[in-house]
Amino acid sequence: MLVQKKLKVIWSNLVSTVRTIQILVKLLPSVLALRKDRKIWINQKKNEIDLEQFRKNARKALNAFISLGPVYIKLGQWLSSRADILPQPYLEELAKLQDNVPVVPFDQVKPIIEKDLGPIDENFDEINTNSISGASIGQVYRGSISGQQIVIKVKRPGIEKMVEQDLKVLKKILPLALRFVDPNLRYSAKAMLSQFIETVYEEMDYTVESKNLQRIKNDMKDSDQVIVPSVFDDLSSKNVLTMEYLPGIKVTDVKALDEKGIDREQLVIDVHKVFFTMLLKHSIFHADPHPGNIAVTDDGKLILYDYGMVGKINDETRFKLIRLYLALVEKNPPRVVNAMNDLQMLIPGYNRSVIEKGIELSIRAMHGDKPDEMEVQSLMELANQTMSKFPFVLPKNLALYMRMASIIEGIYKTHDVDFKFVKVLKNILQEENLILGAYVKELKISFDTFSKSIDTALRIGPEMEQFMGEFKFHMKKRKPAVLIGGSIFASAIFVGSTVLFQSDESVGLIGMIGSGIVMGISVLFRKY
Repeated sequence: MLVQKKLKVIWSNLVSTVRTIQILVKLLPSVLALRKDRKIWINQKKNEIDLEQFRKNARKALNAFISLGPVYIKLGQWLSSRADILPQPYLEELAKLQDNVPVVPFDQVKPIIEKDLGPIDENFDEINTNSISGASIGQVYRGSISGQQIVIKVKRPGIEKMVEQDLKVLKKILPLALRFVDPNLRYSAKAMLSQFIETVYEEMDYTVESKNLQRIKNDMKDSDQVIVPSVFDDLSSKNVLTMEYLPGIKVTDVKALDEKGIDREQLVIDVHKVFFTMLLKHSIFHADPHPGNIAVTDDGKLILYDYGMVGKINDETRFKLIRLYLALVEKNPPRVVNAMNDLQMLIPGYNRSVIEKGIELSIRAMHGDKPDEMEVQSLMELANQTMSKFPFVLPKNLALYMRMASIIEGIYKTHDVDFKFVKVLKNILQEENLILGAYVKELKISFDTFSKSIDTALRIGPEMEQFMGEFKFHMKKRKPAVLIGGSIFASAIFVGSTVLFQSDESVGLIGMIGSGIVMGISVLFRKY
């Protein structure tokens, strides 16, 4: 028995080592190519950017992910929405990754269903043994219960062991891979991997997906734009999920939508309304809105599938996001930067004036005269390069938000309609009564910041008191008008500095100290 255990451990370690070598051989060339391409992309040396070579390298990475199996297909999908990590050509290529893998024969998944639910004949009228969808973690079958059409999602045999092994290897090779990238990217990559691993584990538990689905169904019950399927709780488990069957047209099937007379401009608006309402109003949001997970009914309503990947943000983070979006709507770069800083999207020590200039350019594109050309495409490309060049990072709790927003932007590009995201965003903020709360929060933050500026001013009180004491002494001996100019100028600088302190603490503090110096100079160099 002891020998068998030792042999089993040795075999397991050998398999792990072989898998690690296989993954390194497949991925290391792509990591090295990315390092070189990203450096060129960040520096924006346009004469050195060979887009075709970028795409060629990205396609090699795409093929490597596909060949490595389910976990790495999902990893590639995650990376396809990370503009802070990959250059634009890489994003475009990896966006082609589909969660399709060969279907396991039904006789291999049947035991899983019957182990969790009991004999199929006793629970279902029928199950069509031809899978309608084969994903990396599970596959889906159609069936019926008491005449009602249903779909059954079943976990793949042995998927948990496969995922566990690959995630273990991924944790080993990540530190090695990160040696070849810059420090900013290391921070983003570590946060992304942490969120990725957490999400993969959640996706493998269908009881979690069932709870996510029912929660979103309840949150969106008053919406007339979206339909969420119902779950059969008594026919669902950790490995099996049974839901009502809701057929529709794929959200990116332009031809079929046009044949049904669907207003595609309104459709794009509705997609954004549904997903950004979930994000900005409710506790969780659907984080995987790729075209295969969104269908459209004949009357233009959206049907959402697959609730395994959801984002969760707390109320404090949600308010910060609302403040950021409101500042974008109101064309206020300093407030955008404040919100980004509060969301921890900026590395400490960043150059505020440079960041504000970048945000100003982005806002101009969003509110530009040619939104159909600039508002989304140019903005996303600018954001991609800006996020790479400037000290932007993406905290773990915002990774799924970024993924959701990026995928939805891809749906807009497919339809190529006249769409103004800023206008839709403003309508969402107004319709969901989110603006007042954001303003109250903004005022509170401004008041707190102003209070801090007063405290800072008081810290330099002794110096100011010394100047003011000397000022009073000389005022008693000389004409009052002697120091009026200097005192007015110093006061103006001080008041202006306390206001400026709210947007830039260092500049504000320098201004306050400067006001004292001006007063001192006016005293020392007064005219008799």
